[in-house]
Amino acid sequence: MESSRQEVVFELPMTLRVHKDGHVERLIPTDFTPPSTDPITGVSSKDIVVVPEFNITARLFLPKITDPNKKLALLVFFHGGAFVINTPFIAPFHKLVTNLVSEANVAAVSVDYRKAPEHPIPAAYEDSMAALKWVASHSNGDGPEPWLNNHADFQRVFLGGDSSGANIAHNLAMAAGNPETGLSIGLLGIALVHPYFWGSVPVGSEADYPDDKSIINRDYVDRVWPFICPSNPDNDDPRVNPVAEGAPRLVGLGCKRVLVCVAEHDVMKDRGWLYYEALGSSGWKGVVEIFETQGEHHGFHCYDLEHEKSKQLIQRLAAFYKTD
Repeated sequence: MESSRQEVVFELPMTLRVHKDGHVERLIPTDFTPPSTDPITGVSSKDIVVVPEFNITARLFLPKITDPNKKLALLVFFHGGAFVINTPFIAPFHKLVTNLVSEANVAAVSVDYRKAPEHPIPAAYEDSMAALKWVASHSNGDGPEPWLNNHADFQRVFLGGDSSGANIAHNLAMAAGNPETGLSIGLLGIALVHPYFWGSVPVGSEADYPDDKSIINRDYVDRVWPFICPSNPDNDDPRVNPVAEGAPRLVGLGCKRVLVCVAEHDVMKDRGWLYYEALGSSGWKGVVEIFETQGEHHGFHCYDLEHEKSKQLIQRLAAFYKTD
């Protein structure tokens, strides 16, 4: 048993190893950060179970309330991590959402969805949609969570996320554009930070990245979707390549505003630009913007929120979440 435990059959560098006996070893720290009232920003947080049947949980955030009668825009946030690692309850994502909530003065629900490979795609999408429908159940002020009943403005609902979380936000917004989804609220906007979009044929600078020294290079990204989605291991699956031939048309995106954020040295940068251009020319009636951070790599802000460029990105996101 020990030899099979030691033998690695699949690895994403610095992220995850799968051993021959099926044991999954995650290489990112998962120390739990408890909910609290942040002494600097005054942002309060608490943890809840959203869908007990699947143990879907979330962390709720409220900024410091100065006017209890004023409703706040609501951000539903999905963390990154290649669909295989991270939770809302680790320090980087707790601090990130705390900063967003403080800077934008919004309420937030940070969703913990099930991870591959134990729960392959579409589990993450199903969990995230279930969480969004749970959020929507508060739109008439009579849902199970008082924070949302009392403080959330359901005319200003945003989805946001980093990397795989941005991918989830896009896919939920596509579903929201379909009346058959049964979502009882509209989405004002989505903010996609370093979105995990990909494809089988390189675009832009992607062909230059196989020998790149960064951890998240082309070889890394090429291997993610086939690993997390064994039922359709094609990097042109429309869920990961929204501009693939035969993908649902972006004109059906179910929101009014989109912000795409990319980083200059991210191997997935040109996919973000391609999405921005394709959405803008699709006939979709909303407003799409793009913001590029120079000199930085994929997800740089998550682990260094005090960096000046991280603060600039937070400020740009906050400005987006303040729009009507």
